Amino acid sequence: MQPVQRTTVDLSAYPDLCVIVLGLRVRGLRGLRTLFGIGPGLGNVRHFPPDGLLAHEGVMWGWRHVGMRQYWRDRESLQAFTRSAPHAKWWSDFLKRYNSAGFWHETYCRSGAMEAVYVDVGTPIGFGIFAPLVDPVGPLKSMNGRLAASQSSG
Repeated sequence: MQPVQRTTVDLSAYPDLCVIVLGLRVRGLRGLRTLFGIGPGLGNVRHFPPDGLLAHEGVMWGWRHVGMRQYWRDRESLQAFTRSAPHAKWWSDFLKRYNSAGFWHETYCRSGAMEAVYVDVGTPIGFGIFAPLVDPVGPLKSMNGRLAASQSSG
């Protein structure tokens, strides 16, 4: 019998690493259209990675709940991507209308900052299972505001 191969990683070259986990939970037939609408723009980051994206993986939690995990060099490159096409347009369109789909993301940074946002996900997920849910107002409306708040409260 062969021994199990055990390895680890050296993250010293990535002091500002951020990991973001994103999910889309289909809650009705119209949600399928939202799901398939991700492909042409956001799904292509795997083949055409923006500056700062180190890795992109697809994730499936169930037949109606899919997502991705992305590893970013730093918070600034992740933020630049979220403010540019195709992400900015997709997000704006998603928020304008009910899509029979819920979207969520959680961000974890080596600095210790963490944040999350949940939009129409139904049953709580991730941090929302154990931490109080609050309205994203003021500084909590943006990812950077939520990351800053998580560091100041820690």
